[in-house]
Amino acid sequence: MSFIKEILSKPLFKATSLNAISILIKIFVGFITSKFIAVFVGPSGMALVGNLRNFLTTTEAFATLGFENGVVKYVAEHKSDDNQLKKTLSTIFITVLFTCLLISLGLFFFSEYLNTSIFGNQYQYAFVFKSLAFALPFYIGNIFLIATINGFGAYKKVIYINIIGSIIGLIASVLLIWKLNTEGALLSIILTPSVLFLVSFFSINKEIKILKAIDLKFYNLSFLKNLSSYSLMALVSAVFGPMVFLAIRKYIITNLGIEQAGFWEAMSRMSSYYFMFITSIISIYFLPKLAVAKSNQETKTLFWNYYKGILPVFIIGMIVIYFLRDFIIHLLFTKEFLPVSKLFFWQLIGDTFKAASFILGYQFYAKKLTKAFIFSELFSLFVLYFSSIYLVSQFSIEGVVMAHAFTYSIYFITLSIYFRKSLFA
Repeated sequence: MSFIKEILSKPLFKATSLNAISILIKIFVGFITSKFIAVFVGPSGMALVGNLRNFLTTTEAFATLGFENGVVKYVAEHKSDDNQLKKTLSTIFITVLFTCLLISLGLFFFSEYLNTSIFGNQYQYAFVFKSLAFALPFYIGNIFLIATINGFGAYKKVIYINIIGSIIGLIASVLLIWKLNTEGALLSIILTPSVLFLVSFFSINKEIKILKAIDLKFYNLSFLKNLSSYSLMALVSAVFGPMVFLAIRKYIITNLGIEQAGFWEAMSRMSSYYFMFITSIISIYFLPKLAVAKSNQETKTLFWNYYKGILPVFIIGMIVIYFLRDFIIHLLFTKEFLPVSKLFFWQLIGDTFKAASFILGYQFYAKKLTKAFIFSELFSLFVLYFSSIYLVSQFSIEGVVMAHAFTYSIYFITLSIYFRKSLFA
């Protein structure tokens, strides 16, 4: 594993070692939160939390218009040009604020409809959407401010904000779940990022006086065209992905019961924890190198370094997790969640293919291959939805993780064919 030693010795990796601490804290917070949800809410509450998380991902994408990565790029480019920087911040902030306020009005006045659509007739959680209506401008404002700070290259501040957010999230989640059970679990998802707005606002004023930088006279409609590629890729991923997961979860609830949906959500949460390491190493080390790779040979070297150095370690981790699955369930959840054990095999198979395809998928972002990204994303979601419906009807809840494995195996093969020149040049 000499490649891992090479990565560890890189200045870039050393400079971002603080990010590893942030990830570990996020995982720890996720473990504690999952345990509280398991104890005080149970599998049914876990399913409802999953539904709200999917809905929030879609809402966030619409409210930010997918501009987050564009903010980082253009702030970084124009941070030394005061006029262009003000044009960038003013145009994006005013556009996002207007969109955000419209969505907030929709959330408030259609809260009953959203409650029925997201949670079902048997639940009365319309107040969650009304709370989100008031919190959304601060929620989105926090995202905008963090992206701006990131654009200035103040990555340490971003990581510190994430760490503070994790700590605030842990305290808020534990208290709300303890006192309000399911309602508390739902509210904690909404309130934490909103409170974090104050921390981000204080932090950014060290870099720029944000209120002075945003002015209607700097608004430039033509500038929005520069963000179209970032916006389109982000919106397709963040809108259609959660919609498909919501539809699958709704099918499971209707046909198998809400507890079975909760078991799937528990498995998905565990998967998201260990995937933080994969996404982190790709975004920190590989993505910048893929973006500047000039030839297929350079790209091939990066791909195979990942497959020879990182993927084998991940596979070993998957094997260890499989044999420790019952211990992990007891640690993170309760005995009530023991049926999750039967979901591990196919989930881990799917996650292995997912990890194998991630490095290829990031090439879409590195080279701004917008059309190819949209096609591959919609195709994979199409396969996931219909294979899930069919396999759940045949194999009960195990069918949804079988579909996960099937989808990512197809996705990996598809991307391997598309990027074959870079893989086998």
